[in-house]
Amino acid sequence: MKAATSMQELLTSYAAAMELSVDEGRDRVRCVACGHRCLIPPGRSGICKVRFNRDGRLYGPRGYVSGLQLDPIEKKPFFHAYPGSRALSFGMLGCDFHCGYCQNWVTSQALRDPAAESSIVALEPGDILLHARRNDALVLTSTYNEPLITSEWAMEVFRPGKAEGFITSYVSNGNSTPEVIEYIKPWVDLYKIDLKGFDDKRYRKLGGTLQNVLDGIDRVHRAGLWLELVTLIVPGFNDGDEELRGIAGFIAELSPDIPWHITAFHPDYNMRDTAATSRSLLLRAHQFGRTAGLRFVYAGNLPGRVGNLENTYCPGCGALLVERTGYRIRRYELQEGRCSRCEAPVPGLWHTPQTISHTGLQRSA
Repeated sequence: MKAATSMQELLTSYAAAMELSVDEGRDRVRCVACGHRCLIPPGRSGICKVRFNRDGRLYGPRGYVSGLQLDPIEKKPFFHAYPGSRALSFGMLGCDFHCGYCQNWVTSQALRDPAAESSIVALEPGDILLHARRNDALVLTSTYNEPLITSEWAMEVFRPGKAEGFITSYVSNGNSTPEVIEYIKPWVDLYKIDLKGFDDKRYRKLGGTLQNVLDGIDRVHRAGLWLELVTLIVPGFNDGDEELRGIAGFIAELSPDIPWHITAFHPDYNMRDTAATSRSLLLRAHQFGRTAGLRFVYAGNLPGRVGNLENTYCPGCGALLVERTGYRIRRYELQEGRCSRCEAPVPGLWHTPQTISHTGLQRSA
């Protein structure tokens, strides 16, 4: 294991030429991996600090992970994609945002914040796939840092992974470009986006803009990737009624079938003095989602404390289809993506009940 003690060490030891780049002349390159679209002169890096110009070419990280962990797919969270399956999560360092409440700050802010002491392990794509096979994972997930800024590396993993039958996914802030979505579209099945609020001024404090994230959500939806949205509700930051109604209304206008996860904040990183999200706040946000016409609204991070708001119900007859407590599947009643009682189709990517177990979904099933 090698300590990532400096950005320079990381970039010189684990760097490769990047494809999501446009030559702008005079040895300048424009990175198109994220919505910042950084114009980078020689010897400089972009906002993310991991993509940089070396002698007129854009370089970025490859060949390592800063995190590699087997998770239930519900933890990502995806609730309408292969419930009960295992997801092998891998991530690198860096992010194009700098959220003060980031819960993955040790990796996402490692090249920006000296307090984030991360380490990296040299791995090739075949090593990651071998680990996934040995642990009966069905899903490969690029996460922990912002996957958009390391898309070339993720595709190195996903291309052979899909050939072997793996499902592939991104866990992202949504700050994309048309170019990066076009680049990853053939190789990504599932896409989770954090819609962090509905106020541009607050979004700029996090390092982005609201409109580009909204455009990114629309872009993923139109690309045909399975999309689920998450809003981490932070008391005093994005918990106002108008803001929550705005989020719910935006999603409903795009499609009432997009699952919206409203999750509870816990004090972390630079917001350790902020109170944790209450159950009542999650219930209020849930009601806004239902009132807006969303058919699948879930409350998370408070397992067993939000009544039936972790479950999936048939949008037709209301039958209980997937019963959950936290990340554990307790009941599964879909048949080939339809309600087992009224046969109404349920949006998502599903499998047969026989493949579900509490220890995971076998990839060969």
